[in-house]
Amino acid sequence: MDVLKIFEKTGGILKGHFLLTSGRHSDTYMQCAKLFAYPNESERLCKELAKALKKYKADYVVAPAVGGIIIGYEVARQVGIPNFFAERQDGVFALRRGFELPKGSRVIVVEDVITTGGSVKEVMELVKSLESTVVCVGCIVDRSNGGVDFGVPLHGLLAVDVKSYDADKCPLCKDGSKPYKPGSRT
Repeated sequence: MDVLKIFEKTGGILKGHFLLTSGRHSDTYMQCAKLFAYPNESERLCKELAKALKKYKADYVVAPAVGGIIIGYEVARQVGIPNFFAERQDGVFALRRGFELPKGSRVIVVEDVITTGGSVKEVMELVKSLESTVVCVGCIVDRSNGGVDFGVPLHGLLAVDVKSYDADKCPLCKDGSKPYKPGSRT
């Protein structure tokens, strides 16, 4: 499956000057929201990811809101287990809306795009605080190109090495450009 072609077809690769959730800057942004506007393509990608994750015999999928909600739902549907999403409450991820993770649950954490892995690590801490275990992490795009270590297996459909910069070292800023924040987290 050519994941990059699917991103191109759905308009999910943006070029410009972007402020990433991690605080870093980049000239390329992988916009899964554009990709997820096409249910057939979303299903194809999540089905492929679910194949790799099913072997971990998890009880639940948990994903960070907002970016992980659609992928979490579809991966859970494909694996055949319940799906929860974590939301920020007072700046910290929490399970709300009546979601309860039973003690001892085996959990897959999924995210649309991983750059530094910050949101995934926060969700992993939430799962651990609820006395459950993260057995693996899945994503559509691994912008770290395998550079983030979660302490559990990471499965990404597309590993890319898109350059990103610390804000104070960004060549785009030095050229006078202002970054745009296309993601969900401010």
